Amino acid sequence: METLRDRIVHWLARRDEGRREIVLATLLIVVLLSVGTFGYAILEGWSLMDGLYMTFITLTTIGFGEVRELSDAGRIFTILIGIIGIGTVAFVAGRAVQLLLAGERLRERQIMRRIRSMHEHYVICGSGRIGRRVAEDLRHTGANFVVIDRSENRIEALREQGIPAILGDAEEEATLREAGLERAQWLIITLPDDATNIFVTLVAKEINPRIRILSRTSDAKNQSKLRQAGAAKVVAPSDVGADRMAQVILRPHVDEFMEEVLKTSSLGLQMDEVTVQEHSPLAGRTLAESHFRQQFDAIVIAIVKHAGGADPGDALDGDGRLRFNPSPNDRIEAGDVLIVLGSNEMIRRLQREGCTAPA
Repeated sequence: METLRDRIVHWLARRDEGRREIVLATLLIVVLLSVGTFGYAILEGWSLMDGLYMTFITLTTIGFGEVRELSDAGRIFTILIGIIGIGTVAFVAGRAVQLLLAGERLRERQIMRRIRSMHEHYVICGSGRIGRRVAEDLRHTGANFVVIDRSENRIEALREQGIPAILGDAEEEATLREAGLERAQWLIITLPDDATNIFVTLVAKEINPRIRILSRTSDAKNQSKLRQAGAAKVVAPSDVGADRMAQVILRPHVDEFMEEVLKTSSLGLQMDEVTVQEHSPLAGRTLAESHFRQQFDAIVIAIVKHAGGADPGDALDGDGRLRFNPSPNDRIEAGDVLIVLGSNEMIRRLQREGCTAPA
């Protein structure tokens, strides 16, 4: 039968060297506290509380005076407790700090490995109110993304949630490269200053000319400047908020319906987009021929027609490529993007069985 000593030995064996050292040193401190407490009680006739207090202030070098007058034997005993214990306490404190720093570095390396493994992900610049909301929505959909911010507190809060985040300035090329911008599909800039957003857009386009950029603007007048810098989409949150307020007043039932749909949780539905790959089951067939509704139990709200390699981010720019409420005779071609409404499970099945080319 395994004894308590054997269990302790096996438990320590499973720990790394640093943690074993801290555990053993902590046990030594507990032993010293016990020895000191009973030692003062035996040598000086003190109470256990007085002995424990005297041992504690000796080990921690607090510097208070003696609890009572000590005999020569008591003073020699105090010297021995101090020689052994003070060094042990200092060792435990120093080793704990080392392990804390090592753990932080290990977490940093794990985050960077995770980022380096990402492809076709999203990079969010800024984790303020808007940036956090974008990150929450992306996380809800299970998308891969990286957040860049200059605030240590914000980065720490994101990392505690398991979100890969980088402490740095989005205006610096090295920071954007660290976030894997060369492999990303979208850069989302939510910084409050338009001049900074324009500069980040220019730097990002220089690093990855194919990157699609969605930028926030504080002034609608700067939308054209951001587009000239390379942003595919520019959003002014103040305008969006004003439009939403007007929508609530003028079309309350339409607004309520859209809110229920976009929340996805109340109806169990999700509005999403899927890209039709070449040689996939849906490519080259009309909606009627594919028996879309019967097969996937989802609604095709619109078809974004593929335009010979044009940036899908430009699909809603009014160039006629967006076919809203398509008819059963509309043909789905390879490269088209379907905007659909359905359950999460059905959309995943549509992506897997309808829009993906067979292996």
